[in-house]
Amino acid sequence: MRIEEQIVGSVHLCIGQEAIPVGACAALDLTRDAVFATYRGHGWALACGTDPVALFAELLGRETGTNGGRAGSAYLSDPDHGFYGENSIVGAGAPIAMGAALAARYDDSGRVALTVFGDGAMNQGAVHEAMNMASAFDLPVVFLVENNRYSELTPIAAMVRRDDLASRAAAYGMRASRIDGNDVNTVRETISEAVATCRVGQGPVLIEALTQRLVGHYIGDAQVYRPHDEVEQARTKEPIIVLSAALRADGVPEHELAGIETRVRAEIAAAATAALAAPPADPTAVKEHLYG
Repeated sequence: MRIEEQIVGSVHLCIGQEAIPVGACAALDLTRDAVFATYRGHGWALACGTDPVALFAELLGRETGTNGGRAGSAYLSDPDHGFYGENSIVGAGAPIAMGAALAARYDDSGRVALTVFGDGAMNQGAVHEAMNMASAFDLPVVFLVENNRYSELTPIAAMVRRDDLASRAAAYGMRASRIDGNDVNTVRETISEAVATCRVGQGPVLIEALTQRLVGHYIGDAQVYRPHDEVEQARTKEPIIVLSAALRADGVPEHELAGIETRVRAEIAAAATAALAAPPADPTAVKEHLYG
């Protein structure tokens, strides 16, 4: 049986948005920095260094998962790799990341907290409160908006008067930029600058990364709200296409690119097979870690 047939519950994929987590995590020091994602966080976990076998096992409810099969698709975490987890409450990672940044002021860790959320979360009160407090106290937080143009099933342009979300940073006296979220090098360079700014006490920073998802908001989403040719157009400028073109322009041979894809596909297939073979989580242990 295929792995997708074994996963119970809703799954939110980040296909088409890969450059943002990969570029951002390349700019962080994950031995001390902290990442807080949304329920579309599997790509973020992998970019932080989570073992694909453990990630698949968590999605499958196996005891070998990152959280022993307890978290599933929307709540997994891997703090050993600087990934402090997903959150199904829209925008809820922002105040949590602000707390991690505030703690950095007292533990001398030099930690920078990065919280990522979608365009729709920019209309959440908790996000505004977090940005305001982080600005008021110069906290080392990078607020990263993955603007894939749709707040679930509604175009962001239909929800706000001005869909340049980075412009909102001016209200908080916060540095901000709007970038191409499909270019991994642009993401890495921009996040590196933001992290350096935060590291020296001049944060927070807001970054709006423009991208598009190539799949529905969730598994089973028919995407009837999208123009008929939008996804096909997005496929011509998605992150892997953009990076492959850049590598070819730099002289990387075609056989090397093909070899990378072959190795990655084999690694993912092996991880899925290993995860499927792992034992399910023991339901009798459900109260562990809940009570002393």
